[in-house]
Amino acid sequence: MKGVMYFDQAASSWPKPPAVMDAMMQCMHEFAANPGRGSHQMAVKASRVLFETRKNTARLFGIRNPNDISFALNTTHALNQAIKGFVKAGDHVICTNIEHNSVRRPLEYLKASAQVELTYIPSDEQGNIRLDELKKAFKPNTTLVVVNHSSNLLGTIMPVGEIGDICRAQGVRLLVDAAQSAGILPIDVAGMNIDMLAFPGHKGLLGPQGTGGLYIHPDIDLEPLLHGGTGSQSEAIHQPTVRPDRYEAGTQNTVGIAGLNEGVKFVLAETVEKIHEKEWRQTQLLMEGLLGIEGVTVLGPMLGQNKTGIVSFNINDADSSEVAFILDQSFQIAVRSGYHCTPLAHEAAGTLAKGAVRASIGYFTTDNEVVALIDAVKEIQTQYAK
Repeated sequence: MKGVMYFDQAASSWPKPPAVMDAMMQCMHEFAANPGRGSHQMAVKASRVLFETRKNTARLFGIRNPNDISFALNTTHALNQAIKGFVKAGDHVICTNIEHNSVRRPLEYLKASAQVELTYIPSDEQGNIRLDELKKAFKPNTTLVVVNHSSNLLGTIMPVGEIGDICRAQGVRLLVDAAQSAGILPIDVAGMNIDMLAFPGHKGLLGPQGTGGLYIHPDIDLEPLLHGGTGSQSEAIHQPTVRPDRYEAGTQNTVGIAGLNEGVKFVLAETVEKIHEKEWRQTQLLMEGLLGIEGVTVLGPMLGQNKTGIVSFNINDADSSEVAFILDQSFQIAVRSGYHCTPLAHEAAGTLAKGAVRASIGYFTTDNEVVALIDAVKEIQTQYAK
């Protein structure tokens, strides 16, 4: 929308690179057929775009075999496939207390329905966990550790590589929620000992909504979340064993994946290092400005500490939803307020009673927009102080 300063990148990135929209329109006009369901030229071209997207995504995440990536609707879909497809009755699962509901709810569902044991590793107010607490949490029946790479409330970056080393030493699988890190932080599934990686297409990868995926280690066989047509092994009564078809029942979002391919290519060209450096600099600019306003509290890692482009804050005792409404209606600034689907993180941060305003920076955010947000918060705080 023209004139809107968009600080809700953690929910969905905007704007998108022009090539993303161009690829989607080209697909609609030229080859929006059903991939893997026919041998005619349009279906073949659709299949090629899907495989090219797998190859580019595999390159970004250090994945050797692109077919170990199955496409999903979003990170939530991917996490449900990973958790419900892997965890069995009687298993013990470890996660942190700053996980998103897309992790917490499937795990709590299994705890209630399949006698799965669950341990939450506590964090401090900034979202950091102690690795010795993780080591002490392992049990003989522990099969999985689930951790978000970066908190969607606090911006805290988890030491995934070290957690992966601990899991490998224990013989336990590691599932990483990359909702806030894919396309923003370096990810190497082999170097970080990541066994499953759930990622969105519509956030840091700059693709459209309705896209995402799950990397599954070749030694892991998940029970498919969905069963149905795949275009392969059609004569079999059970779901195919071949990847990625085993986890991709039904027609894929070819148009969206064509757009995702261009978003991934954009990230590869710019590099995640450059993207993170730019977002971190603007994050520091925003934090410094907000911390200079009396009555404003900023959550998460402190100024100068590494984090993603998420800055959550509160103004005195003001309701976070009211602050977000004023920013939207009076200043044309889009942020998100409330609990951000992560109540445990709010509990850790001490904001469970009132939530928080979350401003999140993206690659196309400008310095002028950051300054405008700081000035707007300053003006709102002045009104509340009267």
